[in-house]
Amino acid sequence: MALRACGFVIFRRLAQQPPPDNIEFLLLQTSDGEHHWTPPKGHVDPGEDDFTTALRETQEEAGLGKDHLCMVDGFLQRLHYQVRGKDKEVLYWLAELRDPNTQVVLSDEHQDYRWARLEEACKLAKKQDLQDTLTAAQQYLETQGKQ
Repeated sequence: MALRACGFVIFRRLAQQPPPDNIEFLLLQTSDGEHHWTPPKGHVDPGEDDFTTALRETQEEAGLGKDHLCMVDGFLQRLHYQVRGKDKEVLYWLAELRDPNTQVVLSDEHQDYRWARLEEACKLAKKQDLQDTLTAAQQYLETQGKQ
């Protein structure tokens, strides 16, 4: 059975920048291993649904609760890869930080965080599937804004 994790691609809009340069994504740097950068995410607990997992992990890892976020309808990315020889699936929803000045509060699982525009976020993310997810989120937001 594949490992399963869920989280949010969280973004904020900066009022002083014109679109699309006003969108920044939140990435967290892990405290262990390769110190890689990812959006907040974590493993599904027994009996927990995927969306609840994403909310819980975002609260635990970044200190951002449901009241801090505005969910973006219609966006869900599924990533599939292997970790230590086991299949893993990660589901990411998209959410906007309601107040772009809200402070991120890291758990012990992470040592740093960064708000980054798409180009920098993709450089930090390194893995192609995560870069594709961030790019898809940016494109979705740009397209959605033109409707």
